[in-house]
Amino acid sequence: MLFVRPGRLADLDALEHMARTAQPVLHSLPHDRRALEARVALSEDSFRAEVDFPGEEFYLFVLEDSETGKLRGTASIVAAAGYSEPFYAFRNDALIHASRELHVNRKIHALTMSHELTGRSRLAGYYIDPALRGDAAAHLMSRARMMYIAANRRRFTPEVFSLLLGVTDEAGMSPFWEAVGRKFFGRDFADIEVESGGRSRTFIAEVMPSYPLYVPLLPEAAQRVLGEPDEKALLAYEIHLEEGFETDRYVDIFDAGPVLTAQIDRSACVVRNETRAVSDAEPQEHNDRDATYLIASNRAGEFRCVLGDLPAQRGSAPLSAAARAALGVRHSDTVRCVPLHLQADTVNRADNGTSGDAQ
Repeated sequence: MLFVRPGRLADLDALEHMARTAQPVLHSLPHDRRALEARVALSEDSFRAEVDFPGEEFYLFVLEDSETGKLRGTASIVAAAGYSEPFYAFRNDALIHASRELHVNRKIHALTMSHELTGRSRLAGYYIDPALRGDAAAHLMSRARMMYIAANRRRFTPEVFSLLLGVTDEAGMSPFWEAVGRKFFGRDFADIEVESGGRSRTFIAEVMPSYPLYVPLLPEAAQRVLGEPDEKALLAYEIHLEEGFETDRYVDIFDAGPVLTAQIDRSACVVRNETRAVSDAEPQEHNDRDATYLIASNRAGEFRCVLGDLPAQRGSAPLSAAARAALGVRHSDTVRCVPLHLQADTVNRADNGTSGDAQ
């Protein structure tokens, strides 16, 4: 069974392997072993710390196969992006250029370097073993972070954002980088990705233009990819939408990938949360009334999350022995449950105007 748990120093070898082989680059996992060890140690300290408001905490999660003990993925949360240095992105503005004499009134889109995302909580460092089949593991690895945020609200800001990979070709070339970034850095996209360690390095402000970039003046290839996720990021994009994220006016400063934001209070992991009592009765064979749920525990402060089929009616959570072991729970313990997908009947009620807030 696959389950999500906090990363620990004992995972260092596996995490180092993922850091060196993951494509695109995982900013949350440095290639240098000493720096990676410090990052994992920071995560362990963050999970243990008593936190009343977000600061420099960093939370690293891993996806483990309970049968083999092998790590199959990782993802992280930055409590406050740009805590020590501003977090940079391009803000997509609409500027009005008008002339009464010429009877001209034009709205022109322009990109302005911004650090307005600084201080907001950020989902980052998402990676799944390419050998895993199906979408279930990807959903679990990504959305387990929101399950943790929903259960630990004081540790994070009311709004969270995620930066997705922008469009690149098979050789890893970004049309937007070639049109903009290369002009100022004079280096390859992959090199600056590694150097940047995210989007919070001083050299970004030192090198990138502080004045607006008028979108119509960019090459057509660069304009086409503004705010578009790469093909490799389409599943992650859909998973974020399922959780309640929406596209925002910001794009990545290097490859123009989309920035997605969500109000925690309106996220699926808050709005659709159910608390259920664990039953040690083995779950019955799946029927049409069952649904797949994200199921999370935080027993003794040790967060765990799995996927499992539960009855549609609220109340008990009959879990297999493997699921109970992965979650570290026993009979009558409570778990946090959130439907993985919005059910068709819920959608119909929303369309008829008889349900609560839409996701």
